Amino acid sequence: MEWTVEYYETANGKKPAREFIQNLPLKLEAKAYMEIGLLEQFGMHLSMPYSRHIKDGIYELRIQHAVYKARIFYFFMIGKRIILTNGFLKKTNKTPPEEIEKALYYRADYKRRQVI
Repeated sequence: MEWTVEYYETANGKKPAREFIQNLPLKLEAKAYMEIGLLEQFGMHLSMPYSRHIKDGIYELRIQHAVYKARIFYFFMIGKRIILTNGFLKKTNKTPPEEIEKALYYRADYKRRQVI
């Protein structure tokens, strides 16, 4: 069974990861959707060079095309669901801590607002 990828949605209806992907250069956007497809197919088994664990259950999808490097954060939920939170264009070797904190905040918000 494949995994289901969903976009985290803020309380006011924004989907940061989807908006990020849609604003990427066209070929990088296409590559992002291709790698999201790999994530759906392999889930927790997707590893380097496509994915890696960052912090406290937050993972990054690693997308690269030509000179561009993009990262999209995500986490896993019960029921083979993967929630994409936010993304950024990587300009240095170090991942900006504020982007990681944003992903952690979005995950906490997502879990807090889940209907049980």
